[in-house]
Amino acid sequence: MEKLPIEAIIRKIKAEEVFHAVSEDYSFTLKIESYAHYVCAAIHDGHQFRKDLWDNCLHTEYDRWYEEDPETKAMVQSHPIVIAARDSRFEYDLNRFPEEAVFETAWGKQLWKQPLPAKETAKSLQKHTNFFRVVEALISKLEDKFGACIVYDMHSYNWQRWDREVPTWNLGTSNIDNDRFGALIESWRLDLESIELPHQIKQTAKINDTFYGNGYFLRFITNTFDHTLVLATEIAKVYCDEYKQIIYPEVVDAVERQLKRLVPKHAQEFYETFIH
Repeated sequence: MEKLPIEAIIRKIKAEEVFHAVSEDYSFTLKIESYAHYVCAAIHDGHQFRKDLWDNCLHTEYDRWYEEDPETKAMVQSHPIVIAARDSRFEYDLNRFPEEAVFETAWGKQLWKQPLPAKETAKSLQKHTNFFRVVEALISKLEDKFGACIVYDMHSYNWQRWDREVPTWNLGTSNIDNDRFGALIESWRLDLESIELPHQIKQTAKINDTFYGNGYFLRFITNTFDHTLVLATEIAKVYCDEYKQIIYPEVVDAVERQLKRLVPKHAQEFYETFIH
């Protein structure tokens, strides 16, 4: 892996180079082992939190971890194109519009002891801007090369905070073309439902049951490109103890091994449906 400025990352994408890089400010990573018609993304995987912000933050390290999506990058790390955040969504949230990306409150609790100085907000928003410049260059390259692209937008959610039974997997589809992609959405739901997890963890997969796919990442790509499908894919945090901050690596590994087979299979189904 190499450390690269944003402009260098974009140049490499445009030149169709294979590379594995971390951005110069360490805010995200991008791996391109080969140029494929699908991308895996883990935009809430990051846990870094700028030291400049520590003393002013009312939330604890655990508070932040609880609302992040740990291990979502690990679940898709084997695929040819993986883009993942390293910074915490508590600094800036890549799944929110720029004007809402730097929180004042987070999940009902005030985030800062004192309002953030404008220079700190600007520094975080620049990272948000840079990330989406790279996303735009990447999807543009893949659409040009293949004619269509599919993005697996991986997230997780805290299932124990719900007061009803919730699915192991949730697909948020309210901002994509369900008439056009409905069969592919259902196919992906069935693939997710087929995953077998250790410890007899119950496996269910539903559409728009807990979340609806309202995130900025999906909406930015969907509104910018005509031939790219983004599947906002949420796994309940059955792979960890969300209250004790313990990860279950055997469950993460089981998900990763099965997605290694299921993602390319589904991506090929997408490609054959919309290109051939």
